[in-house]
Amino acid sequence: MRLIKNLLAIIGLSVIVLIPVGYLQFRALVAEFDQGIIPLYREFITNLLTTGNPGNALVLAVPVKEGLTIADVKESLKSLANSRNFLFVGEAPFYKQIEAITGEPYRYIEFLSFCDAQVGKMMADYNNIYTAFMPCRISLVEDLNKKLWLYTMRLDLMIHGGKPLPEALRKEALRVWKVIQEIVHGAAVGDF
Repeated sequence: MRLIKNLLAIIGLSVIVLIPVGYLQFRALVAEFDQGIIPLYREFITNLLTTGNPGNALVLAVPVKEGLTIADVKESLKSLANSRNFLFVGEAPFYKQIEAITGEPYRYIEFLSFCDAQVGKMMADYNNIYTAFMPCRISLVEDLNKKLWLYTMRLDLMIHGGKPLPEALRKEALRVWKVIQEIVHGAAVGDF
């Protein structure tokens, strides 16, 4: 019996010592990362646990206002991008590829690409891996209920998900993310 008491005392003491040590090590490690990392991953995990789908946590999804046509939304996207010095660099009509393969009509899905070449250069010069985020893509999707949606990859993880970006790049990446959100939200209601 005495042996069990001693073992439990040792385990209890170990826990009391290890928890603060572990906490201090975690805080020291996190201190090297972007200040937005904890709220970002908290939001990501909450979204993931709520929906069960990592895509919901990685993508900004905005419904398009009823009555707007595909042509309206595309024109709005291009106009809003142009007014913010964001280049429209291409489009890929995915639905046409599906129709060509299957020989059957398919719902509308198109990928539109936009870019700020100067920021793209900064990102590529900082780390080649960031080229995977380029160009900024916005998808225009007709869902199974014939409702239009705009989707774009959230840039939060790139900006805040690790060690801080160099300040000039961080500032420009935040600006680009703000512009993308303005374009998507504006086009969803037909702004120009």
